[in-house]
Amino acid sequence: MNELESLLGRWANFYTAMMQVAAALIGLLFVVIALGAQQGVKAGKNAAKISVYMTPPVIYFAAVLILSALLTFPSHTLLTATLCTVLLGTGGIVYTSCLIGNRKSYEEKQDLIVYAILPFAAHAMLVVGGILLLSNPRLGLTLVALGMLSLLTISIRNSWAIAIDVVRRDRS
Repeated sequence: MNELESLLGRWANFYTAMMQVAAALIGLLFVVIALGAQQGVKAGKNAAKISVYMTPPVIYFAAVLILSALLTFPSHTLLTATLCTVLLGTGGIVYTSCLIGNRKSYEEKQDLIVYAILPFAAHAMLVVGGILLLSNPRLGLTLVALGMLSLLTISIRNSWAIAIDVVRRDRS
């Protein structure tokens, strides 16, 4: 067994937990989306807001889910683990770059920070961690874990803000 297989084996419980959390939170987001869409029908103004504010957390949760699943594949080589991590992180960087470029969609400037800039940094951590897998697998996997935890934390915060907004609109 090589060093990476040994390390990935020790991280298996972490990745399994991350998959479960991300999947559960995606499911909860669909409930919030349904509630928001229902309110949008009444108010006639939530449809655009749902796509601007709900899509990023879903994508970030999905990224955590997919990367966790990929890293639990048995018999990874350094190259395959690096490719999985770097490609997913790069995809996230491209996506968040598009969000940063489309800053007019956000109602408040600080929304850009939590919906795009912080996730950009988390995806960059995934890329750096993936590259470090080649030279220092232990540090690389730690950075990948920090990137995944950052994406989860940011997405939970953003999902909470959206849920509060839906509840507030319901009472208005």
